[in-house]
Amino acid sequence: MQTLQEIHSRQRRALFFLLALFVLGWGFTEWKTVFAGLILGSLFGLYNFWILVRRHERLEHAIATGRKRGSLGTVWRFASGIAAAAIATAMPEQFDLISTVIGFAIPYVLLLGDRIIYHVRQQ
Repeated sequence: MQTLQEIHSRQRRALFFLLALFVLGWGFTEWKTVFAGLILGSLFGLYNFWILVRRHERLEHAIATGRKRGSLGTVWRFASGIAAAAIATAMPEQFDLISTVIGFAIPYVLLLGDRIIYHVRQQ
């Protein structure tokens, strides 16, 4: 079984590759607001996944030492999603809101695909 840190590092690499493609799309196409929204959403989505990994480590440590269990940072993750949408809404000439929301979901779609591939290879 893979650890959450291994999954996160693989996700980070895949997302950095996608971010490079989004930057190229932003630089060389006329859809600058769409690609800027994808970049913004993907960065906030990656931040959310990082929060989840960090909080999971703390939760595992708390369980192992017998201390009170902590949360998984749901409030922080919701707040970062709201922040991404607020930035896109406040600057519609720079960021497209729909592509920001799509970019925000990209890390989770990558995670789902990664898990499907992992389980198919294990069988």
